[in-house]
Amino acid sequence: MSILLPTHKTKIVCTIGPACRSRATLQKMILAGMNVARLNFSHGTFAEHERDILTIKDLSEKMKRPVAILADLPGPKIRIGTLENGSCTLEKGQKVTLTTDDITGTSSRIPVQFKEFIESISKGSRIFLNDGFIQLKVLDIAGGDATCRVMTGGLLLSNKGMNLPDARLTASPVTQRDLEFVRFGLEKGIDLFSVSFAQDAGDIMQVKDFARQLGKKAFVVAKIERKEALEKIDNILQAADALMVARGDLGVEIPIEKVPVIQKQLILKANHAAKPVITATQMLESMTGNTRPTRAEVTDVANAILDGTDAVMLSEETAIGTYPVEAVRMLARIARVTEDQRESLMKGTGTPGMMMHVHKKRSSSVEDALSLEVAHFLNTLNIRLVLVPSITGATVRRISRFKGGTWILCFCSDESTRKTLILSYGVCAVDLPRETPDERIVSFLKDNALVTSKDMLLMVRGLPFDTHGRENSLKIIRLDSNAAVQSHESKL
Repeated sequence: MSILLPTHKTKIVCTIGPACRSRATLQKMILAGMNVARLNFSHGTFAEHERDILTIKDLSEKMKRPVAILADLPGPKIRIGTLENGSCTLEKGQKVTLTTDDITGTSSRIPVQFKEFIESISKGSRIFLNDGFIQLKVLDIAGGDATCRVMTGGLLLSNKGMNLPDARLTASPVTQRDLEFVRFGLEKGIDLFSVSFAQDAGDIMQVKDFARQLGKKAFVVAKIERKEALEKIDNILQAADALMVARGDLGVEIPIEKVPVIQKQLILKANHAAKPVITATQMLESMTGNTRPTRAEVTDVANAILDGTDAVMLSEETAIGTYPVEAVRMLARIARVTEDQRESLMKGTGTPGMMMHVHKKRSSSVEDALSLEVAHFLNTLNIRLVLVPSITGATVRRISRFKGGTWILCFCSDESTRKTLILSYGVCAVDLPRETPDERIVSFLKDNALVTSKDMLLMVRGLPFDTHGRENSLKIIRLDSNAAVQSHESKL
């Protein structure tokens, strides 16, 4: 067994699509820094997704680079249908008809894949297409057709999403089709599932309960993209295993100028709860067709990392873009530089400092107190690595949320736990039993050239070993040229 720590601690999520699903391109993306492969189940067939899963798993194993697979459940997303030649252009001021008829669309008549579309709108309603870049206003409704005026035009591609900000949709975020995807994903070894348009904790539990009925366990990411979700975010966060700040639809559902503030609030809440968080949508969108991003995009990525995000996500950049590998490399470069400067830029006033202040003031659990103690050691001593033998990964995530400059190595024999930990900032999960003696762990680190003589390590353990998921002991290990010497140990 061997491991190689990446140059960046922020995890990179890449959407798989026609531009990158070849074996050669996926291999380059993994080498460039891809940690999580996102399969968008709004597109493609079961056969195509299965081929992608098998290819990614095979490459990950042969390259000895752990890659988790995220299945993005489509939910009841309202989409347009198929257009002639795959696209059309809508001009400002023109009239266009949206219809529930099953047709191939043109620039004058566009099909909508949502049965309740007509019941959800009224005269004067706003309709946004393609993440809000195209805006329509309803002029008249007759039968299954809605005549609209194009207020803001643009190029429209087949199967693009639609938002109805003036309607309160009643459709359940988790559809029967989504549950079929969950069944398929669990059978094929998918590691993470994201629930689109989550509105409350019940949407998350529906997927978890369905998996439980199949005798499985699902790690569920709640995509926050509706204003209703913001009203119930605490309950959603309690039920979910992770969050995704899906800024595309969210920026249409709420005033776009509020998105940056909401992003920061959601990341902070997720960090407090020790739940990994993904920041998504248009991170490097200009790289869909260019070899370099804009300065604003680079700043956006860096700010998300400084906010405390665990992962950043690429969508069209890798799925249909011309430069998928270059986009991954760029994210890795931005992450590396930003992480190196985090401490000097934040100086205790950013997310990690705020969390430490809050947790010190309120009554915390033993696990929270232990993670605070780890953060203290990392701030005062030159710790090379944090070592956490674990079963569930819960303590690892509590330590990860402080976004320290030190890698966290989790030693865990459960593959599903190792795969879900791939999403957490600065965490590398290793297939070693939790009960592995300290001396064996140190030998493993030396064999992999992860430590040198005179390095200082911080071990976080549950003692005795039968305290499953209840890490309660800290130990500093100093290395010399011959052996590991314990110099400090404390229990909580």
